[in-house]
Amino acid sequence: MTTVGVLRETAGRERRVAITPDGVTRLRRTGVRVLVETGAGRHAWFSDPDYAAAGADIGGRQQVYGESDVLLVVRPPDDVAALPAGRVLIGLLDPLGDPALAQTLAEQGVTAISLDLLPRTLSRAQPMDALTSQANVAGYKAALLAAEAYGGFFPMLVTAAGTTRPAQVLVLGAGVAGLQAIATARRLGALVTGYDVRAQARADIASTGAAVLSMDATQDGDGGYARALDEDEAATQLRALTQAVPRFDVVITTAKVPGGRSPLLVSEDALRAMRPGSVVLDLGGGNVAGSAPDTRTVTDHGVTVIGAPNLAATVPVAASTAYARNVVALISSLMPEGRLPGESSDEVLAAVLVCRDGAVVHPRLNELETR
Repeated sequence: MTTVGVLRETAGRERRVAITPDGVTRLRRTGVRVLVETGAGRHAWFSDPDYAAAGADIGGRQQVYGESDVLLVVRPPDDVAALPAGRVLIGLLDPLGDPALAQTLAEQGVTAISLDLLPRTLSRAQPMDALTSQANVAGYKAALLAAEAYGGFFPMLVTAAGTTRPAQVLVLGAGVAGLQAIATARRLGALVTGYDVRAQARADIASTGAAVLSMDATQDGDGGYARALDEDEAATQLRALTQAVPRFDVVITTAKVPGGRSPLLVSEDALRAMRPGSVVLDLGGGNVAGSAPDTRTVTDHGVTVIGAPNLAATVPVAASTAYARNVVALISSLMPEGRLPGESSDEVLAAVLVCRDGAVVHPRLNELETR
């Protein structure tokens, strides 16, 4: 019988877990054994007895490594050197951002599958799309966190003492996280404007009822994601945003480029021109001048800057539940008999397979090697 192991996350501030007790129940229906590391779900409020009641075995980390054929994580474990050869590692491994990890796993004889390589344009893969599920959670939390940091109200309030105007919120980037941030901020009563460099994404913004910030730069995107702008395009966009950003009370940035650096959208000049008490939340990581991950600072001009590139981890119950369903869908699709197909001809497997049989096999990673 194939054993699927669930590891406790080792990355700092990570509270998610790769499989929930409900996910254990779903996996057990496929005929596999599930072995969960002691305390794996503790930070997401899933206890070891919850897993045991769902049919999982509980064991120490070395037992999970030693007895599992497939290992499930959210993010790469700190002790990747402990992974035995012949294991299958599944998670959000970010191989495009960390090619060295892919090479290390290949050299150890590990088969690595990274959910963040899954193309959003592949309709069959939608139930497995962990980037979308986690971005939905992050966008929701971004709006709540920005509202908490803002010193005023998001909605308009009419009282006997007078009327308070609603907050003006700008969301930069209208992917899954951006659209969820727009929708949540609107539900909180703010006047919301959205911007994205992709023409189709601008139509998505308008469909939510938010206003659309129009500028000249447009693109078609790549596989459902934004591509990196060239130097002239990026400079033109930054100049236009530097003029637009100071009109808003709250700015939420969500722009990421898979395998590339997040674009700078809010410059130091824009921050200096914003009103004291304004809030800028950097969900994209690198979108805002001077922002740092998991850090909240106040500029000399009184603008609060929040670096929050991993917000899904702060909503661990919802994020873990969604992620577990993505993982179960992937395993059910790729391993109907508890093992990987012998060939990489399956379109889903070909998209997410990072390394196998001692070699890095993903074409985008091999392109990076040859540059």
